[in-house]
This record gives sequence, C-alpha cells and structure tokens, in this order.
Amino acid sequence: MKHDTILGIPIRPITRRRLENFKANRRGYWSFWIFLGLLVLTLPAEFIANEKPVVVYYDSGLYFPTLKAYPETTFGGFFPTEADYTDPAVVELIEEKDGWLLWPPIPYADDTQPVLSGPAPTPPSDENWLGTDDQGRDVVARLIYGYRISVLFGLALTIFSSIIGIAVGAIQGYFGGLADLLGQRLIEIWGGLPELYLLIILASLVTPNFWWLLGLMLMFSWTALVGLVRAEFLRARNFDYVRAAKALGVSDSKIMLRHVLPNAMVSTITFLPFITVASVTTLTSLDFLGFGLPPGSPSLGNLLNQAKDNLQAPWLGFTAFFVIAIMLSLLVFIGEAVRDAFDPRKVQG
Repeated sequence: MKHDTILGIPIRPITRRRLENFKANRRGYWSFWIFLGLLVLTLPAEFIANEKPVVVYYDSGLYFPTLKAYPETTFGGFFPTEADYTDPAVVELIEEKDGWLLWPPIPYADDTQPVLSGPAPTPPSDENWLGTDDQGRDVVARLIYGYRISVLFGLALTIFSSIIGIAVGAIQGYFGGLADLLGQRLIEIWGGLPELYLLIILASLVTPNFWWLLGLMLMFSWTALVGLVRAEFLRARNFDYVRAAKALGVSDSKIMLRHVLPNAMVSTITFLPFITVASVTTLTSLDFLGFGLPPGSPSLGNLLNQAKDNLQAPWLGFTAFFVIAIMLSLLVFIGEAVRDAFDPRKVQG
C-alpha cells in the first residue's frame, strides 16, 4: 500500500486524514501559522531589538556584539570596559578604520532608556513606535522580549506538566486498585488547595527567576491531564489485545508505552493548547500582581500593571490588551483545530 510522505517520511492514511481535518478548520490552521511566525520572529529578540549593533566591521574584521562583549580597546579606545556603541566617540573610532555598524530594526533593548522628548511615559512616535513606559523604556522592545518569555514559559510548563500528568494518570489507570484509590484521594486534596494564593505566598518568600517560577507552577499544573489519561487507561486495560499481550508475558511497561499510551495520547493532545493558555494566563496574573518574574523583567503582566498605574497613557493599556488577547485567541483557535483533527467522527468520515 502506498503511503504519502512529508519530507521523505511516510505517513499513515489516518495521519493524513487528521492533517486534512486540521487544515479544514481554516481559522485554526491560519492561527497556527500566525502563532508560529510570531514565535520565530521573537525568538532572536536580541537581533531585532537591541542597543548593540548586530555586526561591526572594523579593521578588516567582523565583530558580533550581540553574541560577545568587546572592550572599547578592541576598537582603539582607552577603556577596558565594554564598548558603548551609542557613544559617538566609539562610532568615530570604528569609522576611522573604514568600519561600519549594522543596527537591528529597533535600536533599543528591553531595559534601554532612550532620550525622551518629554516626561515618561511618552506617546508613540517615529523613534518609539508604541511609546515608552513610565520608566522611559521602549514598549516595542519590551513587548518582543515579553512575548518570547511568555510563550516559552507556557510551552515549557505545558511539556513538563504533561509528562508528569500522563505518567501519574497512566499508573493509576493501568494498575487500578489501591494505586488508583490513593492517587485519586491525593489529587483531590492537592487540587483543592488555592493555587494562586499559594503561588503568591511561595513567590513572596524568594525572588523567583524563570526556572524557579516554572517549578512553583509545575507543582500545581501537572494534575490537568491526570483524569483524562487515567480514564483512557482504565478503558484500554481490558481490551483483548492488552490481555493477549499480558498472556504472552509482555511486561507492563511495554504494554503501557507501546499499546495503551498511543491511544490515550489521541485525546490528550487536544488539551495541550488549552493548558498553554492557562499557563500564560497564570504567569501574566502573577506578573501583574508583582509576584512573578524579577522586577524589571520584560513581561506582559508588567505592561498591564503599568497601564493600570498610568491611565493617562492609554497606549500602554491598548498594547497590552491587544497582544494578550491576540496571543490567547490564536492558542484557543489552534486548540479547536487540533480537537477537530483528532475527532474520531471526522477522522473516519
């Protein structure tokens, strides 16, 4: 039987039908490409918004300040500290050797304070496309860095929490009995805890960074998929092919990984975009309340907080609202398309 291929990899007919169902949901299909494009655009944020040039050509050599710090003495200066490429004296030293500087499209980093024409926050202008915040930092630059942090945080939390949740649900559903009984009681107790309040208390005890905050939220987010995976394993463990594998002496781990888990993943995958939405929303809420990323970090929640404190600067509120609304809408539309792709009625229809 002939199989279709993607990049030389053969795909089964059922996979091809799922891809067609995903494409049939035009809203989710285009949302996927828009979301992927925004992610690819913001991943190299240092090359898009930075106060350092991308490339410096000096004395027949190329230098990459965004990747490595060069002292001013490298370009014929007097100070051993890192060169300030916005200093006219440094630019003049470079140009004296027939050199040049290639700047990113936005010459500001997330913590750069450009020369302002008035008191901060300043409205949008040719130099600051979306204005500045109350500390004089460029909003576009902080938006690019903040979007990247939010998406990567949401994806990382989704991956780690899914791994733990799927493992716990698989053990409960496959073995049942006492393991399932004790597991369910523990999850009911753990799930009844006030998650947001506990996160605020824990985050207030230390100054959390990206990984510390990820670990704190992972403590509560892993339960999202346990119930679904447990139900799939409870149903599948009594199938004839599972009983036959047990009769043949196949180990429980192989049965779970090779025979039961692929069937459970069909319904599990449809929930992943919605878990990412919840992860991004929780991070934004903590940043808005001041218990998220360290102070000064670029984040969407911090931008919302600044919009609340500076009602006379509506561009801050509009920017934060539209970016968060668009990002979450794209993720929800992608989730709907994935759900349609794995719908058995549509796959078999």
